[in-house]
Amino acid sequence: MAKPKTPELPNPAAAAEYLIDSWQRSILFLDVMRRRAAQYEEHAAEVAPNVLDYKAELLVDGRKLARPVNYLLTRIVPPEGVAIDARKRPFVIVDPRAGHGPGIGGFKADSEIGVAMKAGHPAYFIGFLPDPVPGQTIEDIARAEAVFLETVIARHPEAEGKPSVIGNCQAGWAVMILAALRPELFGPIIIAGTPLSYWAGTRGQYPMRYTGGLLGGSWLTALTGDLGAGIFDGAWLVQNFENQNPANTLWTKQYNLWSKIDTEPERYLEFEEWWGGHVTLNAEEMQWIVDELFVGNHLAAGDIRTADGTAIDLRSIRSPIVVFCSRGDNITPPQQALDWILDLYDSVDDIRAWGQTIVYTVHDTVGHLGIFVSAGVARKEHDEFASNIDLIDVLPPGLY
Repeated sequence: MAKPKTPELPNPAAAAEYLIDSWQRSILFLDVMRRRAAQYEEHAAEVAPNVLDYKAELLVDGRKLARPVNYLLTRIVPPEGVAIDARKRPFVIVDPRAGHGPGIGGFKADSEIGVAMKAGHPAYFIGFLPDPVPGQTIEDIARAEAVFLETVIARHPEAEGKPSVIGNCQAGWAVMILAALRPELFGPIIIAGTPLSYWAGTRGQYPMRYTGGLLGGSWLTALTGDLGAGIFDGAWLVQNFENQNPANTLWTKQYNLWSKIDTEPERYLEFEEWWGGHVTLNAEEMQWIVDELFVGNHLAAGDIRTADGTAIDLRSIRSPIVVFCSRGDNITPPQQALDWILDLYDSVDDIRAWGQTIVYTVHDTVGHLGIFVSAGVARKEHDEFASNIDLIDVLPPGLY
């Protein structure tokens, strides 16, 4: 019978090397935390904070409209060496106002803005300021965005088609509402990671869809708005993301930085500038979103009406609609992104009868944020959308 091996004592030199390395990493990690705090203060002090990697020229300030809102239309100035074809339809990227500040649709070269300009299209960006105009409503924002699209169309009379509009996440349903009210303003619409069928899902998966039921409806939204004296802090929306995976927030993300402290700080700080740059909403805006959309599920049902009584019917949209979602997205799972089609149409023949063209693509693994920020997704899916947008525009009615 073999004798059990005597445990080897740790090599003193290796142990000392490990302790020194750990100490050095910890000092560098704390320095990155210091830089993150300084970056936050600098970012928050900006007049119109955003994370765009491009120079933007202000065209329309929503605060100066008849019904003022805190939204802005900007033209993206093409970087040196990027040629824009004035005959190509413009792209308009609309970022989500879901707790974070604007710019995620163009915060690096491999982004929705980047691939649109690489394909030769003029690019415009609809962003927003950190604080809402008192009294502004979701309907006011829709009307402001209509003015923005009218401005873009007027700037490109020679273009081959109406603007292609990309709505990311929450901006997607806002774009769809406007397209139902003003279909003549739109070329092809791309909605990325956008929830439209809010009750849809798979039993036992995607816990965020159960949150409203478990908490007893929308009273917590009202309470939060009241505690904020009529202002809803977007940090609470970001916390909903964090609650999906607390281990990542409290440990994994920080350990990844600590373990790769020689190479990771710049990427970490770049993302944290956006992730930590929270914005606010009027309590009435947030209550409308929760009551009419996420709890009420009234959009696909056609039960939402404007102030003048106009019903919002998504079947009124005349432009092709491209839906991009992912099985790896636990914020907007494929069912919430796609089941509005089943809610509105009985069959593919019914889609054709309404003259509608719908193209959808389902990624296998990318998470919610990756739909907008992943360089790989930008180089593949968004690049294909931008390169083939005119082909999509002439597809016969149907489901693709």
